[in-house]
Amino acid sequence: MTRQAARPRAPVSPVRPTTDPQAPPEYVTRAVLDGLDALACEMERKWGVGRLRLLVNDLLRARFDAQKDKLDAAIRSGQVRYLQVQADGMRRAWAALDAAATQAGHPPLSPEVWECVLPESGEVVAIVRSEAEAHHVCRERRVFSLAEIGRLIAGLGAQALAVKRVFTGAEVTGVSTPEIDWERGDDIPF
Repeated sequence: MTRQAARPRAPVSPVRPTTDPQAPPEYVTRAVLDGLDALACEMERKWGVGRLRLLVNDLLRARFDAQKDKLDAAIRSGQVRYLQVQADGMRRAWAALDAAATQAGHPPLSPEVWECVLPESGEVVAIVRSEAEAHHVCRERRVFSLAEIGRLIAGLGAQALAVKRVFTGAEVTGVSTPEIDWERGDDIPF
């Protein structure tokens, strides 16, 4: 019995879910949507969350929204080919918004970020002006918008603002909250 030489195998190319006709539909759907999500994140980092569509004219905004509705319908349908077509349309829609905003002279989001060190933990947090700017830097560190800082100050109560009003230029060096003994409960007020 003679042994035959093994035939060389053809190199196995990686499966490309978006072009392989035998790829499972759920992989194709995930691959298409992951790519589209990456593009949307890129546009949000560049222009701010929800800001880009507001920088273009009403007609282009309406066309973008209509394309998004078509994409949503394609996702619900579960039809891979329909999804691919609408995802390609959504990529073109993002590119059209990006080009129109750039051509109109709108600057990409360039957040002004202030950082501070928390005294207890030493953690660095960022403070920005708006929610759009907060979304721009939130992947890098914890971030608070000025509106959130306002809510935190309001949460301290009227006394915090009264102190600043009475003692102009006073610096807040710490905030204390009363210790509550949950076993004992509140004092009875009579």
